[in-house]
Amino acid sequence: MKIAVASGKGGTGKTTVAVGLAIVAGRAQLLDCDVEEPNAHLFLHPRLTEHSPVTILVPEVDVERCTRCGRCAEACQFHAIAVIAKQVLVFPELCHGCGACTLACPEEAIREVPREVGVVESGKSSKISFVHGRLNVGEPMATPVIRAVKAHLEGRPLTIIDAAPGTACPVVEAVKGSDFCLLVTEPTPFGLSDLRLATEVMVRLGVPCGVLINRAGEGDEATEAFCVSENVPLLGRIPFDRRIAEAYAHGQHPVYALPELGRHLEEILERTLDCAQGGRR
Repeated sequence: MKIAVASGKGGTGKTTVAVGLAIVAGRAQLLDCDVEEPNAHLFLHPRLTEHSPVTILVPEVDVERCTRCGRCAEACQFHAIAVIAKQVLVFPELCHGCGACTLACPEEAIREVPREVGVVESGKSSKISFVHGRLNVGEPMATPVIRAVKAHLEGRPLTIIDAAPGTACPVVEAVKGSDFCLLVTEPTPFGLSDLRLATEVMVRLGVPCGVLINRAGEGDEATEAFCVSENVPLLGRIPFDRRIAEAYAHGQHPVYALPELGRHLEEILERTLDCAQGGRR
C-alpha cells in the first residue's frame, strides 16, 4: 500500500504528519520526495548508508560532424539547443533528457552524456526504511530526482510518500501511482483555496484522496463544508496545540512529546488505509 501525503500549500504540517504516520506504523518505508527541501530526516535522524547520484542525459555536439542544419533545434520542445549562424548552443539546464535532438540529427553528430542533477540517500531509522532525494542547488527540474527516490520502493506493506507542497510537476510525479493521497490542510481561506486545487489534481491523476485538517479550531468551518459538498472524506482533525510547535522547534517529533497525538495519528492511519483499500476495489 502506497500512501502519499501532500498539501496544496506549504506550512500546513504535511511532513510532520507523514513522519508521524511512519512512526506509529512501525515497519514502514518513508520516501521524502520533497527533493528541493527534504526535511523528514531532521525528525528521524536515520543512519544513511547508501548515496547514489542522479543524472540525466544531455546532448553533446561533435562540431566536426555537425552541418548546422538546425534539425536538432526544431526537434527540441524545450529550447535546450539552438543553432545560431555557425554555432550550436546547448543549454543543459533546460534539457529534459528526452533524446529527440539525437534522433533528429542526420549526421549523428550528437551524443548524450550524463549530467548530475542531485543525489538519493537511503538508510534506516529504527524499523523505518528511509529514502530521500536532494536536488542540486540551482537545478530547475526536480522530477528526475523524485523518480530516482521512488525507484527505491521496497514493496513493504506500507510506504508513505512525502510530496512537495503545491500542485506543480514535483507533486504530480510524487503522487502518481499511489493508492491514496492524504491532503493536509489548515482551516483558513488560503488553505481552502489551495486544497481545492490539490483535490482537482488528484481527480486528474485518478488517485483517491482524503483530507486531514491541521490546527483545527483556529479557523472557520469552510473546509469541512467543502469536504461535504465535494464528497471528499474528512479523515481527521489535529487541534492547535502550542506543545506541538514547541516540540517541532526543538527538532523533536510531536508524537514523542504528546502521546495522545500518536494515538490520534494511529486512528487517522487506520481510516486512511480503509479508504485506500476501498479505492482499490
